[in-house]
Amino acid sequence: MQIDYLADRPDVIPTLARWLHEQWGHMAPGRSVETAEAQLRGCCNRNAIPLAAVALSDSKPVGVACLVEHDMVTRKDLSPWLASVFVPPEHRGKGIGTALTRRIMDEAKALDVGTLYLFTPDRETFYSRLGWTVLERTEYRREQIVIMKLAG
Repeated sequence: MQIDYLADRPDVIPTLARWLHEQWGHMAPGRSVETAEAQLRGCCNRNAIPLAAVALSDSKPVGVACLVEHDMVTRKDLSPWLASVFVPPEHRGKGIGTALTRRIMDEAKALDVGTLYLFTPDRETFYSRLGWTVLERTEYRREQIVIMKLAG
């Protein structure tokens, strides 16, 4: 497995957009796969936010993670965010999600980010193991979520 900037592999954007839409589209009614593609195209930076990292195995995508300015419309006071960490079920349990999360954490550190945020409805334990701490528990788009932070 290797991790590249999405900027170096824009050909995988349609696949990633489909994955993200299938996983979280219910949280953003009216959002389409095309909207997800456009957002990913906006993450094709290398040394600036927003950026994305894609995990590849045999040149095929097996995961994605993003570093974005804002991930919750209700929390514009918090920035930047680890977002859209996704590994398809058939590739889980191989350390891909951990590697992608660490890559974005490293990218944030290289950009002198003081505190990084994320929200998750169901992966609090995963992120806690990587050093993230709970900032608050709240409801967002009709789901119970936890907002977590990582001090740089």
